[in-house]
Amino acid sequence: MNNSVGNTGRLVWAALRMLLVLTVVTGVAYPLAVTGFAQGLFHDRANGSIVRAGGRDVGSALIGQTWNIEGTGEPDPAWFQPRPSNSGYDPLATGSGQLGASDATLTRTVGERKRAVAAFNGAPVSKVPKDAVTGSASAIDPHISPAYADLQVERVARANGLTARQVAALVDRHTEGRTAGFLGQPHVNVLRLNLALKDLAAG
Repeated sequence: MNNSVGNTGRLVWAALRMLLVLTVVTGVAYPLAVTGFAQGLFHDRANGSIVRAGGRDVGSALIGQTWNIEGTGEPDPAWFQPRPSNSGYDPLATGSGQLGASDATLTRTVGERKRAVAAFNGAPVSKVPKDAVTGSASAIDPHISPAYADLQVERVARANGLTARQVAALVDRHTEGRTAGFLGQPHVNVLRLNLALKDLAAG
């Protein structure tokens, strides 16, 4: 009986020691090591890729946002517009609309968006690219295609008192290629592009 109690006590003590060691290793040492590694080599990305302008945080390069006329839900013609968002670009409510390609609601919505985008930019409906009328799977994609950016050049130039050539050159400078040369598609970060546009218009 005493041997049984003694064995049980030793097993409990061994388990407690193992729990303590694992708690220190996996709950303290490992998180600190990973955090230190991330902050040292990937400081910007580890902190959310925050973009600053005018001495303040204006958004994240990883999360899209709306560019509407202040106090309204209407897109501001002075800014490049992002692709539609099922969540209103709320990072706490990501996800697509879950509608299939043949869904009548999606087909109708895409048609309405095409006509609205074409009218807003003074362009033919046939020139409206896919990302101008469809949201991303995350609903917070911060990028648009170069084709959608190009579609908006004339309208943005007029609204800011700039030439189309100036604005087109800005788009070219902010067009990023495929990741690692083969992943994804060329894209333009809307936040960075609009900040550069603001500087150009102010100068």
